[in-house]
Amino acid sequence: MNIEQARFNMIEQQIRPWDVLDAEVLELLHVVKRENFVPAAHKALAFADIEIPLPGGEAMLAPKIEARLLQDLALKKHESVLLIGAGTGYLAALLGHKAQKVTAVEVSPELKALAEQNLAANGVTNVTVELGNGAQGWSNGAPFDVIVVSGSLPVLPEAMLQQLKVGGRLAVIIGQAPAMKAQLITRTGEAGYDTRTLFETNVKPLASAVAPSQFKF
Repeated sequence: MNIEQARFNMIEQQIRPWDVLDAEVLELLHVVKRENFVPAAHKALAFADIEIPLPGGEAMLAPKIEARLLQDLALKKHESVLLIGAGTGYLAALLGHKAQKVTAVEVSPELKALAEQNLAANGVTNVTVELGNGAQGWSNGAPFDVIVVSGSLPVLPEAMLQQLKVGGRLAVIIGQAPAMKAQLITRTGEAGYDTRTLFETNVKPLASAVAPSQFKF
């Protein structure tokens, strides 16, 4: 496989058609080598338009979804980011290039170790990977400028919204299969939030996501 041709095809055929036109984001997809973060067994799928399976039933988001969230968050260099679900470290690395520091929370010890190894091997020094369940957010280090959830959530926990600074943004995919919505939620005040739906999708739930209560009548 010609790696650079495959990367070029991914950007031109998957990512640009998804309205990712920000030159900095597109350049970053050349800088952060996705193939270096994909588990060895799935290297051939590094640039495919699919979720790549990870240990523990987790998955890497499809490239176009990662790129679109990155663009819509419009990160600034002074900002602090909370990433729920470190996975292999790839999305954390992309966020790390755009922000000041990233705290990535991972529930799987195996993936925590993999993410740390990949980040170190690729020279990313401003990402810290914490072992823990981030399904309700992560109070250590809060409030954050930006929160990103790397799997879908059936419902959005109130605690997560409270961990945003005023002016901060939360990128999250909400709902249950087959209909989910990627949303960008901006905290406009102590009790005010502005929600924008970015696109419809269907992605694997966060491994530790809290299920909505089942009402019985």
